[in-house]
Amino acid sequence: MNSQTKFSVAPMMDWTDRHCRYFHRLMSKNAQLWTEMVTAKAIIHGDKNRLLDYDAQEHSLVLQLGGSDPKEMATAAKIGQDWGYDEININVGCPSDRVQSGSFGACLMQTPDTVAQCIEAMGEVVDTPLSVKSRIGVDDMQNYEELTNFIEIVNNAGCDNFVIHARKAWLQGLSPKENRTVPPLNYDWVYRVKKDFPKLTIGINGGITSLSEVNEHLSQVDNAMLGRAAYHHPYLLANVDQEIHQSSRPVISREQVLLEFVAYMKKQQANSVPVRSMTRHILGLYHAQPNAKKFKRLLSGKVVEIDHLYQWLDQGEAFAES
Repeated sequence: MNSQTKFSVAPMMDWTDRHCRYFHRLMSKNAQLWTEMVTAKAIIHGDKNRLLDYDAQEHSLVLQLGGSDPKEMATAAKIGQDWGYDEININVGCPSDRVQSGSFGACLMQTPDTVAQCIEAMGEVVDTPLSVKSRIGVDDMQNYEELTNFIEIVNNAGCDNFVIHARKAWLQGLSPKENRTVPPLNYDWVYRVKKDFPKLTIGINGGITSLSEVNEHLSQVDNAMLGRAAYHHPYLLANVDQEIHQSSRPVISREQVLLEFVAYMKKQQANSVPVRSMTRHILGLYHAQPNAKKFKRLLSGKVVEIDHLYQWLDQGEAFAES
């Protein structure tokens, strides 16, 4: 994460794929975008083009890796660097059973030496900046000192960039969905980390729903990350450059976003990409607008065609105000 990064859209499994990221980039030129978490094993042994390809417009773009084997993580990081990613992140926050069974994600907070070994191994083979995205703790980790111990050990291995989800993760007893809402938020711990480690880049994540909240957090930490709020209400991204980065660039309209994304979808459709795999990301574009329900119905029908979106724009539906 470079020093100019103040705002980013969180990595979200099954959501922040390349089409979603392209859509988000249309609204903000300054927001940092993240891939879904991809396991190191999948990158090494799987379809690299499918897993790693992106549009050049998506930069600044972070590749989030899942894994705990230093050698595999180093190999995957090198592949990510060769693919042109701007930053490579280790996921130390996901609480799902599948991730736990692979001994990575949030359970790695209990073994900071393993994360440190991964950082060291990755740092030996790449020049691309490295970062770690974690929770404030897991399960029985009750003390702030346990969080700072984790930060210290991983920092000593060469990582100076942390994004901290300000909730603990319960590895037993809560689903991944519940882990996003049930454990209480503790922003103060993240603020304290920044005060105790002033030379580190510290980002905050969890429960943030508006750009005004982002600006409040930026008075305490270096950057802030939105997840589901940005996905379900994506047009809030249209104001990121102006409200967070003080850009003089005009705010793009919803209709212009839609026109540009339709053009993108036509190109992708020519390469046999299913339309619905792209339109699913734009369902919230007209959130809280008079025709929001009609727009969702248009995209949720049995047959979704790009021409339907052109008709939507031609008929002036997108311009209706009340």
